Amino acid sequence: MTPAGALTVQTTTDSADKAAALARGAVEARLAACAQIAGPVTSVYRWAGNIETAQEWQVLFKTTAARYPDLERHLLAVHDYETPEIIATEVVAGSAAYLSWITVETAAG
Repeated sequence: MTPAGALTVQTTTDSADKAAALARGAVEARLAACAQIAGPVTSVYRWAGNIETAQEWQVLFKTTAARYPDLERHLLAVHDYETPEIIATEVVAGSAAYLSWITVETAAG
């Protein structure tokens, strides 16, 4: 099935507890239908002119394009990174029932 604006949105944080809080907060606010936490992962990145290596946890949110702006605002408000990773990827195909569930669970109000 072709989705109607379904997205996955990824972020990372530096602890399992922070990842769980980000996931729970977004789902409770109906900004995401689901959030999956994976980790730890090792991230290697350039920051402030240096190559850094850090242990992080990834959070993958399932949401809709309509709810993305609110999810992004929420993550920017509660995330403790100066420049958090917030990357949205369009879902190009998926189970009709699952995609419908995402839409229902992220309906505002």
